[in-house]
Amino acid sequence: MTRAPNAVDFWRGFALVEILINHVPGNFFERFTHKTLSVSDAAELFVFLAGWALAFVAGKPGAPAPLGAVLYRLGWRAVTVYGAHVATMMMAIAMLAGASIVFDNGLYLEWHNAASVFQNPVETHIGLVALSHQLGYFNILPLYVALLAAAPLFVGLHRLAPAALLPVSLAIYLASLSIPLTIPTWPDPGQWFFNPLAWQLLFVIGFLAAREDGLGGFVRRHMGVLRWIAWPIVIAGAAVAWFDVYPDPTKVPQPTLLFIVGKTFLTPMRLIHFLALAIALASLYPWIERRAGALTRALSLYGRNSLPVFCAGSVLSLAGQILRFASGGGLVFDTAFLVIGLTGMTLVGRAAEGRESAR
Repeated sequence: MTRAPNAVDFWRGFALVEILINHVPGNFFERFTHKTLSVSDAAELFVFLAGWALAFVAGKPGAPAPLGAVLYRLGWRAVTVYGAHVATMMMAIAMLAGASIVFDNGLYLEWHNAASVFQNPVETHIGLVALSHQLGYFNILPLYVALLAAAPLFVGLHRLAPAALLPVSLAIYLASLSIPLTIPTWPDPGQWFFNPLAWQLLFVIGFLAAREDGLGGFVRRHMGVLRWIAWPIVIAGAAVAWFDVYPDPTKVPQPTLLFIVGKTFLTPMRLIHFLALAIALASLYPWIERRAGALTRALSLYGRNSLPVFCAGSVLSLAGQILRFASGGGLVFDTAFLVIGLTGMTLVGRAAEGRESAR
């Protein structure tokens, strides 16, 4: 039975729509996504909600799910996400190759870190399967796979020593920024665009915030005070983004990553602003649900079926990039792309639910 719309599915669906739009840079509707007034974007929301969902897998305080069941669910989910990533990435490579033929333009073969796939196919295909070579705009699912693989460790540590999980996670995060610690790419030298050693902190915070005890209980008890703290941070972040007054990396103290805005390492400015945004808008969903039921149902459909909808949105976004580049874009094109993209995501979401109902 399909679950009713809820805040988690709604905001996950919201993130998926923003990812669809933001993955076609320069389109007209990009200015209406929240990254225009924020130093964070939909990626933070996506990872935070993934951590929140982990709390439901782990079970409630006093009634934890059997560890074997937790391991099975997380392992199977990691395998599923990995398979979806590889399949989607292969489709993206084929689309770039096809675009180069149809539009007689070899430039497409160099888009989004794809050049090595065509110039050095033997080693690069090994890297694609090993997640050590990633395409631009198709690199958040490898992060998700890594977080799911580490999730049993988070759950286990939380059961053994609940108070230790957040400090350990924070220590790993600070070490990744200070040393810094990265996950290398291969065969091309570099690092993962989303560094799991940094992003795991937001995943852990989402997990702890969803629980009724510990951090989650503290936040709920002091939500009023926390909102007074959060709103000035939200407004300051909006001003930074709107006026483009980001810190100059050459003028901040060492370690630099503690003081700049960087997505790869989820630097403190991004993390703090996202958490402030989450606290400030935590009670917004009931208001939206009362006044825009159709919107909550539509976005919750996406959120309930986040993996197939995300994959569909990623492929549609790449198609939008290719066709926009070939045609020159414009408002008419951008509007048509948005309508087609949302329609495609809706059809995929409904198909996924139909498949589950049939099963």
